[in-house]
Amino acid sequence: MADNTSIYKSPLVERNASKEMAELFGPQKKFSTWRRMWLELAKAQRKLGLKISRAQIGEMARHLDDINFKKAAEYERKVRHDVMAHIHTFAEAAPKAAAIIHLGATSCDITDNADLIIIRDGLQITAGKLAAVINLLAQFAKRYKAIPTLGFTHYQPAQLTTVGKRATLWCYEFAIDLKEIEHRLETLPFRGVKGTTGTQASFLALFDGNHKKVERLDKMVAAAFGFKNTCAVTGQTYQRKIDTLVVNALASIAQSAQKLCTDLRLLANLKEIEEPFEKSQVGSSAMPYKRNPMRCERVTALARFVLSLSTSPAMTASQQWLERTLDDSANRRLVIPEAFLAIDGILEILTNVLDGLVVYPKVIASHVAAELPFMATENILMATVKAGGNRQQIHEKIRQHSHEAAAQVKQLGKPNDLISRLKTDPVFAKVDFAKVLNPKDYIGRAPQQVDEFIREIVKPITRKYRNQLSRKVELHV
Repeated sequence: MADNTSIYKSPLVERNASKEMAELFGPQKKFSTWRRMWLELAKAQRKLGLKISRAQIGEMARHLDDINFKKAAEYERKVRHDVMAHIHTFAEAAPKAAAIIHLGATSCDITDNADLIIIRDGLQITAGKLAAVINLLAQFAKRYKAIPTLGFTHYQPAQLTTVGKRATLWCYEFAIDLKEIEHRLETLPFRGVKGTTGTQASFLALFDGNHKKVERLDKMVAAAFGFKNTCAVTGQTYQRKIDTLVVNALASIAQSAQKLCTDLRLLANLKEIEEPFEKSQVGSSAMPYKRNPMRCERVTALARFVLSLSTSPAMTASQQWLERTLDDSANRRLVIPEAFLAIDGILEILTNVLDGLVVYPKVIASHVAAELPFMATENILMATVKAGGNRQQIHEKIRQHSHEAAAQVKQLGKPNDLISRLKTDPVFAKVDFAKVLNPKDYIGRAPQQVDEFIREIVKPITRKYRNQLSRKVELHV
């Protein structure tokens, strides 16, 4: 047996995802959920009149979690079927119930429903962590709602916005993502107990042709796991399109995360905002001065991975022949857990980053000051006209001075001296330059928009998830 250092381990588990999410997709959770499926199926069958004893139910209930994985592996090597291997293993643990475990069921009555239970739990974990990210962004937006900063379109300086208003743009995308996750949770169906090709023929035979009991069996098992509805019809599996919808919802979070972290990386280059940087952290093995945005870079890397995964469920769903084909299985074992694990890692990193973002107001102000003269030219024009000047003549004067100032910046690398030039021109003698150059006069309703956004969009989210907002995350190396 290879030691722990000689076999591949998923970086999603070792470096990114939380223990909570990793355990959700671990073997213990998966196979204990299978056993719970068998138990609830037997309990419902007993209530509906099949000859299943309390002793059999009780013995099954006592052995839901004590799974002998070594024994199960031995059975699987022998029978080449994972469900049958675990039926035999469960039967050994609960011998009184051996005769009625999996009664009338096909493998997907167990595995598909267990997958949907785990997917639902994964979506619930994701929703809570997404709400925590939204809350941190909203707090940041509120704190910096009135600090003017350069807006950028085409990554070129544009009209001013505020640091906080920009944060609401990031936050709103995550709020949209949360709505989609909640919609997936609300509409996620249980496959139900449908039998081999979805006709429920085996269960109809068990209940001597009693259709009502078969219908009740389906609803009872779904209700036992908290599902309000089951798939209207199925083949052997639930519709693999459901996997597509779930992974697409996760990929939407990846889009928002990549957008946010790309913006933060750009702002770090401008030295305006930085992710947390620990006292002993090393940015580069060769360049000691470096403060690389490695956490945001990790998010963008993981986001790219999730976006690439989103095509797989679509291809799988489109390739399901007739009532089912098994080429979905190996793909789903990879895609669904890894999409959840990667998104969990992204949300963990974002929580850590957003809880410690560093803002440099003086750098931001210096960038504003460098560009504001150009942006203020329209206000300067209006002020000069009000003082009695000719609009067309003043426009030409400003145009000439602006081009000369731009040449100083671009060709000679000197500071923007447009205002100095205008101040020495007698045409602009009556302009109050201090007044027209106040950055806060150029941010419009940005601070009010932040307040409105938090009140209308964020507050309902933080109320709903109030018990999941106080999270501190220490990242894995």
